Amino acid sequence: MHSLTAYGGPQGHLAMMLKTFVQQRRDLTEAELMEYNAFCQLLPGASSSQTLTLIGYKRGGVPLAVVTLLIWIAPACLLMGSLSFLLQYFDQKALHTDIFKYVQPMAVGFLIFGSLRAFSISIRNLATFIIMMVALLTAIYLKSPWTFPALIILGGIVSNFSNKRIPDIPDQPKKIQWTNIWLFATLFILAGVFSEVARTHNWMTRRPFNLFENFYRFGSLVFGGGDILIAMMLEQYVTRSKSAFMSAEELLTGAGIMRALPGPTFSITAYVGGMVMHNLGPGYQLLGCVLAPVAIFLPSLLLVLFFFPIWTNLKKYVVIYRALEGINATVVGIMWAATIMLFMAITPTWYNILITLSTLAILAFSRLPSPFIVLACLLLGWLM
Repeated sequence: MHSLTAYGGPQGHLAMMLKTFVQQRRDLTEAELMEYNAFCQLLPGASSSQTLTLIGYKRGGVPLAVVTLLIWIAPACLLMGSLSFLLQYFDQKALHTDIFKYVQPMAVGFLIFGSLRAFSISIRNLATFIIMMVALLTAIYLKSPWTFPALIILGGIVSNFSNKRIPDIPDQPKKIQWTNIWLFATLFILAGVFSEVARTHNWMTRRPFNLFENFYRFGSLVFGGGDILIAMMLEQYVTRSKSAFMSAEELLTGAGIMRALPGPTFSITAYVGGMVMHNLGPGYQLLGCVLAPVAIFLPSLLLVLFFFPIWTNLKKYVVIYRALEGINATVVGIMWAATIMLFMAITPTWYNILITLSTLAILAFSRLPSPFIVLACLLLGWLM
């Protein structure tokens, strides 16, 4: 249900996780969710997907973590992959239907709710409030893929000047899965080697090898979410390519539709993978729709499962334990920045403000599941 109704990008997804997995299901505590999200912001890849993976990992180990990730990405990737087949049959202007016109103000309501909850959890003193405000202002005015990890590291450094002590809680050290990092590095090297050999020897099947290498590299290096990924794909498949695999208009159409759909923003890779391979026939196009999402999400999975036990073990050291206070305050600042930017992006009409405030009120004062709120806004857009 979360994968079918989670709108608003990574910060909006976090707000919905607070409602669904903390308040309703009680799979984890608010503090644990904030810690998971802060940790995932330090890693390259899809942060909201990694956070959900860790929720599955907490409840059922690696098998449930993998299943959780697959369930999360499947609906959006299926829809975006289908779009690469259907786009040629549609008038692109008709795709921007008004059924989604109330989704954005609804997403702002979720963001405000999540930001308020996170504020009450993580902002406990003047120092954390200042860290939050610095992160908020920096995230609004400094648009760089390195902004989020740099802010989180800086917040952790600043909060180390506190005298916070580690509570005396016995905890068994987590076993580090070295297989994950070896698999990640091996795939990175093999993807690069096979891609280069396929290109230099002009293999007939070279394009799938090139596609996998491109997206595995993107997933291993991208910070800053879907917007940075779109810029990387634009440079790879439109600008840099001698014979462009797709036009800028086609890429931006996919990006626009992706923002109107629930689920991870990295699901646009299913669409781009299909478009890159479409002139080789429907079989290759279908392969591209599958290969690109697998390649983009696989590094995120391997990295988060390798580094999380290390992170858990490091928390026993006072430097890391004190850093958590500043890291969580930074995440709250980033959430408020996303809320402000998304609110400024919507048309300030009375009904948009009413949708935002109504969403916030329902989340704060009722136990109505999030999917019903999303469905109500979609129905409202269809009827009005």
